[in-house]
This record gives sequence, structure tokens and C-alpha cells, in this order.
Amino acid sequence: MQGGVILLDGGMGRELMRIGAPFRQPEWSALALMEAPETVEAVHQAFLQAGSEIVTTNSYALVPFHIGEQRFRDQAQTLAHLSGRLARQAVERTSHTARVAGSLPPLFGSYRPDLFNAPTAQSILEPLIAGLSPWVDIWLGETLGSIAEAEAIKIGLDRADSEDQRPLWLSFTLEDIADDRLHPPRLRSGESIADSVAAAHALGAHALLFNCSQPEVMLPAITLAATAIREQATLGQTALKLGVYANTFEDRSSAEGANESTSGLRRDLTPDSYLTFVRRWVEAGACIVGGCCGIGPEHIRKLHEEITL
Repeated sequence: MQGGVILLDGGMGRELMRIGAPFRQPEWSALALMEAPETVEAVHQAFLQAGSEIVTTNSYALVPFHIGEQRFRDQAQTLAHLSGRLARQAVERTSHTARVAGSLPPLFGSYRPDLFNAPTAQSILEPLIAGLSPWVDIWLGETLGSIAEAEAIKIGLDRADSEDQRPLWLSFTLEDIADDRLHPPRLRSGESIADSVAAAHALGAHALLFNCSQPEVMLPAITLAATAIREQATLGQTALKLGVYANTFEDRSSAEGANESTSGLRRDLTPDSYLTFVRRWVEAGACIVGGCCGIGPEHIRKLHEEITL
């Protein structure tokens, strides 16, 4: 994109559902990977054709929470490898330069930092990292509800290859409370935006993002993060890139996991209205933008056409 803004893709799961791919709970987007992998590549291609410069592997649901303990033990690495290969194939077929981000998800359920279990985290991460590693350009820890989840990902990557030079991007999900005058934005764990900036620096991340939250909470989060990054820069820290990719979920209780049911999607977040949010994020300092659940190729196409700074 023009002006140094990097354009991500949109939400894999809801686009699979929209095109009629195999899709149900609890497997979520993993079901299409297992039963109709060609549909996963088709979604990647649709986002690339819309202008995405990065596609994210369909590995988000490859955790025991979604596919079950036995299937995870038997198939996790193979499925992760397939998700990476499908993303790479789509990139190789596109007409513009694009990269693959390897999705490393919350390991014990979305929006549930309270369920995080450090002693077992690495046994889940290990096959995901091993399967994705041959295919990805960027490691993306996404929809992380706490700093502990980000720390686990860094440990897992270091254990797999301490010399791996690929960029690490860390993306946190926020509480869906829009009125920052009464309640400043924060991670779902309750940790602050400043804490997330400090953690991203400490873990050697190249970018800090916020995702899978309503678009209304993103601007105050980006504003706080940009301020904290500037303060860190005065201490000699390399500036983090900032990014945002919001979802279109209807208002819901943050106590409910993101994929415990099939949530309704907002009708007001059209490509044009989502563009309005994205412009504000970019003006506040975001240089990586895209979409999460419910953001489709039509939204990404609008961003590709209109974001020029």
C-alpha cells in the first residue's frame, strides 16, 4: 500500500463459512483444513486478489480446545504444515509481492487468559511451530489475552530455533469497552496497554498489534501504545511498528470465549464504515492494518483502494 502502510488479510473463519466450506463448532476454521483444504487456499487467494500483502495461516483453531486432545496429538503438526503450505501456494500464485504470517493462537481458548496453563503451553506450541516453520515469513502471536501468552510464544520459538531471524509480531485482544474516559483500554487479562508495549520490547517483537476486538476500542489503544513507544524510544529502544485488525462481532460479554458459539456479526461495519475506522488508526500511528472475524475481501479491497497517505 502507499505511504508505508502494510495491508493484512481479513477473517479466515467467517469467510470459509460464507463460501459454504465445512464449518461448525468446535472445530471452527480447522474443519475446512481437514475436509476441504482447497477452500482454505481459495480464501487466501480472495484476500490476495483484494490487495492483501500478508496472508495468515489457517492454524488458529489447531489447538485441543477446538480439535480435541486425541486429534491434536495425532494430527496437529501435519495440519499446521498443511495450513502453511496452502498459504504459501496462494502467495506464489499472486501477482504482487506478499508474505505469509504463521498464526500462533491462544492455546487454551480465545478471550480466556484465565485458562492459560504455562506448564502445558509448550507441548501445544511445539507441533504448531514445527509444522508452520517451513512456510512462514513472519511469526504472528494473535488474539493473545495476556502477556503470559506472549511470553510462552517467545519461549516456544526460541526452543525451536534460537537463531530464527524471522520477525515476531505480537497481537493482543482488548476488552470491548469503548468509553476510555471511564475505563482506559486494556488487555482481557486487565493488563495495561503500556504493559503490552514494555512486554513486546522485552520479547524482541518487531510489531505490536491489537486484534479481535470491536473497532471502537482500537483508537484509544493505539493512541496509548504510540505514546508508550515514543517514551521507550527516548530510552534507546527501537520503535515498534503498530497494527490493528478489528472484528465485526456484535456486542457480547467478554467472559464468553470468542469461538464458544457462532457470534452474530454487525451490519453497520460495511467496507466504507470500516475504512473510516482504519483511517483514524493510521493517523494515530498504525502502519499495519487489516481485519479479523467478519472482515471479508470486500473490506480489504476498499482499504487497498483508499488508504493513501
